[in-house]
Amino acid sequence: RILSKIKGTFSHIESKETPANLDWFGWCTWDAFYKAVNPVGIEEGLQSLREGGAPPRFLIIDDGWQQIVNEFKEVDGALLEETVFAERLVDLKENDKFRGEACKNLGDLVKKIKETHGVKYVYAWHALLGYWGGVCTSSDVMEKYNPKLVYPVQSPGDVANLRDVAMDSLEKYGVGIIDPEKIYEFYNDQHSYLSSVGVDGVKVDVQNVMETLGHGFGGRVALTRKYQHALEESIARNFKGNNLICCMSHSSDHIYSALKSAVARASEDFMPREPTLQTLHIANVAFNSLLLGEIFIPDWDMFQSKHETAEFHGAARALSGGGVYVSDKPGVHDFNVLKKLVLPDGSILRARYAGRPTRDCLFNDPVMDGKSLLKIWNLNNLSAAVGVFNCQGAGNWTWLVEEISHVPTAVNITGHLSPSDVESLEEITGDEWNGETAVYAFNSCSLSRLQKHQSLELSLVTMTCEIYTISPIQVYGGAVRFAPLGLLNMFNSGGALDSITGTVDSSATTVQIKCRGPGRFGAYSSARPALCRVDAHEVEFSHSDDGLLAFDLSDGPSHSSVRNIEILYTAS
Repeated sequence: RILSKIKGTFSHIESKETPANLDWFGWCTWDAFYKAVNPVGIEEGLQSLREGGAPPRFLIIDDGWQQIVNEFKEVDGALLEETVFAERLVDLKENDKFRGEACKNLGDLVKKIKETHGVKYVYAWHALLGYWGGVCTSSDVMEKYNPKLVYPVQSPGDVANLRDVAMDSLEKYGVGIIDPEKIYEFYNDQHSYLSSVGVDGVKVDVQNVMETLGHGFGGRVALTRKYQHALEESIARNFKGNNLICCMSHSSDHIYSALKSAVARASEDFMPREPTLQTLHIANVAFNSLLLGEIFIPDWDMFQSKHETAEFHGAARALSGGGVYVSDKPGVHDFNVLKKLVLPDGSILRARYAGRPTRDCLFNDPVMDGKSLLKIWNLNNLSAAVGVFNCQGAGNWTWLVEEISHVPTAVNITGHLSPSDVESLEEITGDEWNGETAVYAFNSCSLSRLQKHQSLELSLVTMTCEIYTISPIQVYGGAVRFAPLGLLNMFNSGGALDSITGTVDSSATTVQIKCRGPGRFGAYSSARPALCRVDAHEVEFSHSDDGLLAFDLSDGPSHSSVRNIEILYTAS
């Protein structure tokens, strides 16, 4: 925050506008179709998710909708695989897949899916330079932007650390770069067209290439800043709500040039077919969010709900503080996982901050030391959440090619969980809080009471996790100790809680809570209440020996409307 004020080249996340789509469940077409995305498949995917009870309100039409060309020679009748990353953009409008019987054009598709499937926000993918290989320098449409072919120069440090097929391809075949003095015009033309057909925002990929193109343009920082600020200006002009996702954007040039960009991917792609990258992904996004979370809302990327690691990924996304979206193939879903993340109206329970590792994890290696668990903390309005993950067994951080077939070895690790793992817990406690908390474990459904510096022991095997809701216990009427937990059926239970108040008179103590639903509401209560009401209607409840009070918030007229809960205790 201080550095942003001194430098003036970037802004702290607190001063940026948060895109509204982050509070809604999304679907991305990438792993569902890859570049074969098409209108029929998009509608099938939206329909199958909606019919299963997890309606996407946010859609990313990923790579595959643009008009591109591969200018390279075929070998034995086939294009070399490596040239795929050197393909170039020839036009700003959609390709022929989106102009035919299934839909007249992109605008027709966007209109249809919003009206038919209730999608609120549609994003379209494009690269920072138009496409992976930039723009086609011989295209009549691109001529006005003064493009020219340049050849990236990778740094020796990057090449020594990791060879990348995309960058190697671009280095060999070149990139069609737009004149920096024309880049705003290019973005404005692209985005004004997308906006005119109903698209609400963009996911802008391949941003890292800028650091390899600085020669002849005043250096990498100046070039990146020119492109970044032009992009942000075009977003502000053409789309409402700062609707931009930055992707492949971890260069320091980009991070410290982001004045308005509010959302940035925090990691490598989710790769469903790579077993060694699943635990590594969670560790990456958590640790990267230490820095990125000060400047952006980190995007922990899509995942697939019907995958052997779906619970693991889903639990992490619930704690991320960012968007929650999947890349399921149409009809291939696990709604048991999705309904722990998504309410029936398509909204999610997003936490307050970027999910980050707890303080005691910062100098451990939760991926390959064979002994450390990863703990990720976040805050909600009235409670905190800590997710504990066993991320061991991913192999080496260097991702050597010969290790890709390595399957993570299951190892059981014991660790500890404490309310003190949560930074800034006092943000959600009252001045009279005595340090006592209610701690609810999502998977084991167990409830404990811990003072702030006490801890409990847990054990997890590789690629399993547990989420703990930590709620400060408050005292009402001098006798009732109470702590709301939220929706017990959701990964981030406390994300459903909006507010709590207590009133005391001579005859009764009443705790009043506003909570989103539907779902199974839970709270710690030291005493059994006389009655519980939801929206002025009395409901049946259970109260167990450990103090767990629970009852159902049924589906209301507007599905996820805030429910008014009253819990009444009579004087003994």
